[in-house]
Amino acid sequence: MDNLVKQLSELNGPCGYEQNVAYFIRDYVEDKVDSVQVDAMGNVIARKKGGKPGPVTLITAHMDEVGFIIKKIENNGLLRFEKLGGHDDRILLAQSVKVLGSKQELDGVIGTMSAHFVKFDDPKKVRQHANLYIDIGATSKQTALEMGVEVGTPVTWATKSRIIGPEDKQLIVGKALDDRAGCAVLLSVLNEIDKQEFAGEIVFLFTVQEEVGLRGAQTAINGLEDVDVAIAIDTTAVSDTPEETMDQSLFLGEGTGIKVLDFSLIVQKSILEELKKIAVQEEIIHQLEVFPGIGTDGGAVAVANKGIPTGVLSIPSRYAHSPVEAISLSDLIATKELVKAFIFNLNEDTKFTF
Repeated sequence: MDNLVKQLSELNGPCGYEQNVAYFIRDYVEDKVDSVQVDAMGNVIARKKGGKPGPVTLITAHMDEVGFIIKKIENNGLLRFEKLGGHDDRILLAQSVKVLGSKQELDGVIGTMSAHFVKFDDPKKVRQHANLYIDIGATSKQTALEMGVEVGTPVTWATKSRIIGPEDKQLIVGKALDDRAGCAVLLSVLNEIDKQEFAGEIVFLFTVQEEVGLRGAQTAINGLEDVDVAIAIDTTAVSDTPEETMDQSLFLGEGTGIKVLDFSLIVQKSILEELKKIAVQEEIIHQLEVFPGIGTDGGAVAVANKGIPTGVLSIPSRYAHSPVEAISLSDLIATKELVKAFIFNLNEDTKFTF
């Protein structure tokens, strides 16, 4: 499963430019599902029917990653940029990036002044992204254009994923784990139910533009009027590090997060209780999550059509929206196992009423 996460993480697909990820997923699932399509917005929708009567169950994760977009090329070849999704300006300086030019992917770096100039500057100052620039080695605007860069060229972090930590408590570190880790969960679940009997039909939805307002999920769910129940898979920020704002309520390595509440969703009691019950029965490590500082595609799905009972499973994560996001392999596996157990517990009488 870690190899699948690595493959997905290292694909470049910022908000609105998810093509690399969408086509990878489409091709990956094609022979394992009954149908697959990429809709006009870029969402990948794959459907797989079980052998017994049961509900239509939606499992969803988003494909996009936070990134940047070029807004201006300076005469000296430096690139000004805007954000795609949420970033912390404090971590941008001197980071390696990939500029997704029309001719090739270009290595670049977000520039910063030499440390030798700090004594002439305010060392506590945080420069906003609008004052920063990307250096791709171009010496003029014309050179940058010839390299395939223009206004509107997308940019991502340039990180390669890796494994750190002891063998029994490994962490995966890399870019875009929010939410390629969730995409890996969906693909792994598909692999493991491929030849097994289950009830109803599973709709695997991989969405675009979650990081800029749940846009892909809002679009896709309106075309899926037959969905009876949904589970969204996303990462969530842990609070187990020493910063003074951390409240030690969610931990890396202590299991999948069963969502209770975030700013986009109050999880319906019936589906919350079912997820908790299955986790206990199957001895799947889990923790309950109340975190108003985050939202997921589950928020868009829950209010669609006439309302869809929607749960969320969260993969605990450190350093979200940075080039070095970190998740626990054991939490990832626990999330996958709970999704799979939820599917195998469905039958033709399953209902999640208010």
